[in-house]
Amino acid sequence: MIRVLFVCLGNICRSPMAEAIFKDLVKQSQLDDRISADSAGIGHWHTGSYPHEGTRKVLEAKGISYEGISARQVKEADWDDFNYLIAMDDKNIQDLKGIREKNDVVVGKLMDYVPYTKEVEVPDPYFTGNFDYVFELVEEGCQRLLEKIIQDHNL
Repeated sequence: MIRVLFVCLGNICRSPMAEAIFKDLVKQSQLDDRISADSAGIGHWHTGSYPHEGTRKVLEAKGISYEGISARQVKEADWDDFNYLIAMDDKNIQDLKGIREKNDVVVGKLMDYVPYTKEVEVPDPYFTGNFDYVFELVEEGCQRLLEKIIQDHNL
């Protein structure tokens, strides 16, 4: 099983959105028996909380389920449990590297998988309020990440 963990600051906006979108794409590709996803936050503030209302609204509008998703904090064991740790911005990457490094785990930003984009990070809609724009970025990033995983693992 290939396991992907999406990471943002609080795990209520960007990373649960990515988790839900990625799971939906994996299911559509009929690879849910080969690829799984989860999400976590650098901080602990929202542990146990459902995704932010803005995230829920945009996912509902697109018909994407967020059932079973609740916030949790990144833990050191995630490097043993996941093949990919996919962050939303440079600060998340810096924080992840401060927790642990392990050579066989891919640690990168979601937007690194999107060529020719003006955005190098996924902006935090908790502060901007622009959940629709973040959805567009995350959807594109998740699609490209899934394509890369399929290619790299011959799925």
